[in-house]
Amino acid sequence: MSNPPIRCPWCLSSSLYQHYHDSEWGFPVSDDRRLFEKLCLEGFQAGLSWLTILNKRENFRRAFANFEAESVARFDASDVQRLLADAGIVRHRSKIESTIHNARQVLALRASEGSLAAYVWRFEPAQASAGPTGRSSSAESTAMSRDLKRRGWRFVGPTTVYAFMQAMGLVNDHIPGCHVRQAALDARAALQLKP
Repeated sequence: MSNPPIRCPWCLSSSLYQHYHDSEWGFPVSDDRRLFEKLCLEGFQAGLSWLTILNKRENFRRAFANFEAESVARFDASDVQRLLADAGIVRHRSKIESTIHNARQVLALRASEGSLAAYVWRFEPAQASAGPTGRSSSAESTAMSRDLKRRGWRFVGPTTVYAFMQAMGLVNDHIPGCHVRQAALDARAALQLKP
């Protein structure tokens, strides 16, 4: 009988967590829609468990037009009321309003920087970490948070931004020996970012 694969301890409590860990967390993302989704969901997660957000992710996608920034940017007060009545998502007015506001910021950022991906990948640490440090922020997440706030974004504190960086592969915090760590590193090495 073979031993089960080694995984990061945080994902062991449920099969949904394990699937997310094995197939998404720490793998590089360069698609603007997926990046916007990840950043929004990390904002919604503040004060809650990530499992709560994962369990509601499909509902969030449905409620927020699959996180297409152009669509969400057109949401208005009636959409806010609709979302506040949607039991399938986290019904937090400030987080809902910030998601709509931040969709508008995505459009502004694309106009000035080319894409959300081009912008966020500028904050990649110069050296890959040897594994998780237990920290909840970094110099890079603090710098990105500060710059996003300067640009008018909301719910993008250093801790939220660091969790986003972990989720979208800007940092690889899989533990040494985790069966996914090398695959995430290889995917990052193969990622071709548009200039």
